[in-house]
Amino acid sequence: MEPELHVDDVARAAERLAGIANITPELTSRTLDERFDAHLRLKAECFQRTGSFKFRGAYNAIAALPPNERARGVVTYSSGNHGQAIALAAALHDIPAVIVMPDDAPAVKRAATVGYGADVISYDRYTERREDIGERLGEQRGLTLIPPFDHRDVMAGQGTLAMELFDTAPLDTLVVCVGGGGLISGCATVAASMGPVRVIGVEPEAGDDVKQSLEQGRIVELPDTPRTIADGQQTRAPGAHTFPVIRERVDEIVTVTDDEIVAAMRLAFQRLNVVVEPSGASALAAVLSGAVDVTGQRAGITLSGGNVDLDRFRALTA
Repeated sequence: MEPELHVDDVARAAERLAGIANITPELTSRTLDERFDAHLRLKAECFQRTGSFKFRGAYNAIAALPPNERARGVVTYSSGNHGQAIALAAALHDIPAVIVMPDDAPAVKRAATVGYGADVISYDRYTERREDIGERLGEQRGLTLIPPFDHRDVMAGQGTLAMELFDTAPLDTLVVCVGGGGLISGCATVAASMGPVRVIGVEPEAGDDVKQSLEQGRIVELPDTPRTIADGQQTRAPGAHTFPVIRERVDEIVTVTDDEIVAAMRLAFQRLNVVVEPSGASALAAVLSGAVDVTGQRAGITLSGGNVDLDRFRALTA
């Protein structure tokens, strides 16, 4: 299957998001630059609407729907961040939204999703398939399903993150957190249009489905939901739409341990003065741990979200 996503799709997404999504800050640290003999720019999506990059893809996907279809409403499944993003994007379009969310989702993510006006349906992520629930609800209620990553307009929206980075200055390396592959697909598509840029994805060690898939040249599905603190990266397989893009445009996938993720969360708080959730810290963790060598490089690093309960953050980083 050939990649369906093109840089023109990302450009159209940027037009839809203009004035709606935040252009998030790029954080720098002299301490980190000196430590790695590099120039690092950390894209702080914790300052995006709903607290993560997911708003970009969610809003773009809803905005791209035909008006009659959009008016009927949308449904999705999400561990939290995409659910919040769909809920807000739906509210901005004044349409109904149903979010299928695991019963162990962080309380802060569930509360925000409800607060945006969405109908939240709970399920057990270890015994039930969220895809089946989402598809069934869509058919029963006449809603359009917008999955969290395996959707061209979602992928295109996420790619606007990289477009903003490259608008600021050139990069040699782009390090991106990976769950199902929506963010890295969009970002790698932009990077491919910018000349020789190394694109590296980062997964939690316990959930290396995309790494295995890239190494084997086919989609590999993990037998069970990964047990990791990075709840936004507990996917079992890359998507049918994201994987062809990853296979063609991503150079490598590396993994980090939960302890390395916590170390990155701690450093982000102490040195950058930002709170980053576990999934949002994995790309930084790969650089700090040495899994990605950025020596002498101009490197962009995604801090993809900051939605973590205060008590959880304290417990992890104490």
